[in-house]
Amino acid sequence: MRFAVRNIGRFLLLMLLVSLVTFTLVSAAPIDPLQVNVGQAALMQMSDEKRAQLAAFWGADRPMYERYVEWLGAALQGDLGMSLRYNRPVVQVLAERAANTLALMAVAWVLSGVIGFALGVLAGVRKGSWIDRLVRGYCFVLAASPTFWIGLVFLVVFAVNLGWFPIGFSSPIGALSTEVSFVDALHHMALPALTLSLVGVANIALHTREKTVEVMESPYVRYALARGEGMGSIVRRHVLRNVSLPFTTLQFAQIAEIFGGSVLVEEVFSYPGLGQAAVTAGLGGDVALLVGIALFSAALVFGGNLVANLIYGVIDPRMRKEVLHG
Repeated sequence: MRFAVRNIGRFLLLMLLVSLVTFTLVSAAPIDPLQVNVGQAALMQMSDEKRAQLAAFWGADRPMYERYVEWLGAALQGDLGMSLRYNRPVVQVLAERAANTLALMAVAWVLSGVIGFALGVLAGVRKGSWIDRLVRGYCFVLAASPTFWIGLVFLVVFAVNLGWFPIGFSSPIGALSTEVSFVDALHHMALPALTLSLVGVANIALHTREKTVEVMESPYVRYALARGEGMGSIVRRHVLRNVSLPFTTLQFAQIAEIFGGSVLVEEVFSYPGLGQAAVTAGLGGDVALLVGIALFSAALVFGGNLVANLIYGVIDPRMRKEVLHG
């Protein structure tokens, strides 16, 4: 009960602070929501009364703290406001866009974790070999490459030149949502997910390699080698057990990085997810939608860290008491 109450309190405090900071930063941005959403030409042709009416409708004529207090009161009742750019409730926009983003992130998260862990263990066990040099070179190149640049390269090579994947979007152009099959959706998601996963591999692989090297140079592994224990048994009994805990930490910490990378990837591939909606809302000064996306991302990261803490107790029972009472 103490564990549940403590985490619920932290979650509510996190949501409050994230909403306040996001609301303040977006409101302080030098973006005129009237000019951006109506257009400069149309705004100049409007009368002063019409401009004042639109400003009152969008809340642009009131101080930030008044709008935030009003928004917070409605949010406590489940109403996150109306999106200026999409002219729909923020909850509806989040519900429609979150499915695409979560599917994209899940595939990229699993692929980056599996591939990164396997490459890190392989490079650490074979330290100094050509395999180790190849893995490190691959990771260093990816770690130094911007996500959007890799996405553009993949788009040009695999979508434009080779034609293996669609150029963008989450479904065929002109197709109704009821006509899109699972294979079509997977085909459109493959290239963005591959871009995200390859970028995430570098961090996991390099950290896993360092931990594997540390385990391989430990006294108990040297003793196991001296008594004739096979490399496969050493990897299973010693390396994987000691590497799994830091890998869990890194893997769940990747959620925030993958979500941040999805913003750029969705823009490159015109993938209709929360990342693309965040860019649209930011350029249009859509405060309500940006706050909703920020709350969603914060809840996602908080949930990932909470799951990681619970998994610690499963992997290492000695940490179970520290997780529950720490």
